[in-house]
Amino acid sequence: MAGTSRPTARGDLVPSAVLALLGTRGPTSRADVARALDVSPATITQLTKALIARGLVAELDTAPSQGGRPGRLLGLVRSAGGAIGAKVTADHVAIVDVDVDGTVRSSTSHRFDPDAPNALDVLGHILGSAVDDHPGHLLGVGVGIPGAVDTQASGVVNAPTLGWADAHVGAVLRTMLGVPVLVENDVNALAVAERLYGTGRDYSSYLVVTIGRGIGCGIVVDGAIYRGASGGAGEIGHIPMSVDGPLCGCGSRGCLEAHIGDDALVRQALEAGVIGPRGTLDGLKVAAGLGNPAAQGIYREAGAVLGRALAGVVHTVDPEVVVLLGEGIDAWPHWELGFEQSLRSHLMPARRGLPFIVEPWAEDKWALGAAALVLATPFDSAGAAGDQGQLVRDRLQAGGPAIAAGAPR
Repeated sequence: MAGTSRPTARGDLVPSAVLALLGTRGPTSRADVARALDVSPATITQLTKALIARGLVAELDTAPSQGGRPGRLLGLVRSAGGAIGAKVTADHVAIVDVDVDGTVRSSTSHRFDPDAPNALDVLGHILGSAVDDHPGHLLGVGVGIPGAVDTQASGVVNAPTLGWADAHVGAVLRTMLGVPVLVENDVNALAVAERLYGTGRDYSSYLVVTIGRGIGCGIVVDGAIYRGASGGAGEIGHIPMSVDGPLCGCGSRGCLEAHIGDDALVRQALEAGVIGPRGTLDGLKVAAGLGNPAAQGIYREAGAVLGRALAGVVHTVDPEVVVLLGEGIDAWPHWELGFEQSLRSHLMPARRGLPFIVEPWAEDKWALGAAALVLATPFDSAGAAGDQGQLVRDRLQAGGPAIAAGAPR
């Protein structure tokens, strides 16, 4: 799969990567598996013999051939397992239970107060119920947090929006749940999901940019998430855009987020008289949809500011594509009025053809991103998931109860 880091750097990844690839892509020929994982066809032939002998993989129908002997498609025969993903917010936790192919089995939401003294214990109990309810072979739990995370494996979190500083989320949850737990910044987790199931399958370097309450960015370079020295890379919401501008939640003034985050848009709408004192972002969006010029102007200017900021990020990272999504994406037709012209005019001529993709949004995408942290570990040649990733791969290769290929789970 394009956008997947190369498992050849660590040979122990390849068997689980084969299983994960068949899970995310479905039935695939040996030749296509070899190309996707960038390993030799002979290696894949030997590996699949062993996986077939263990009952994890089966040969299915014959694949069409462009000449020569037709190849056989490979498919999972044993339930490879699933994962649980959780997105933690300032007032609730969204949880999904997913199959290895990204299919969401169930989705729930639970009220949550991150300021409570026992917040991590409460989070552990919420996730514990999801673990106990999981119907099959559970590979692990992924948790997305709106903040900086030191490493996916240790999961020490600094999240000002949650009021968490040096919170040992990973250690607490591993002890309570008894399964592998991976913790990551929520936008980075979305970028991982794109790599497995979305646009990232076709690109090796890309940006995932979210608009909504905050402005976030996941950076993928050569198929791997770029996390920075302390796990805080991609905080583009705190790029300084003005001197002595609006106060940001981070304590600085003039940050991108302070200009175009949800709260900033509501503030501007109130100042412009588009909404009343108790008005909301929905009111602004409705007004823009009805043609209110002031409302449309607020969105147009927000789009222009976002485009200008992203031009700087593009020049720094040089991605192949930008993916835009998030809770605010349902108002994108209004943002786009200012975005594209601003982005392209601020890019150097050689970069002005850069494509951007706007994806529809659903609440459970955040949690699916968290689950993808678990399901991506077989492609983790850089070892970003640490010992927890190895535990996930061990569980994947062990397999679950036998199940016929294509049968309902």
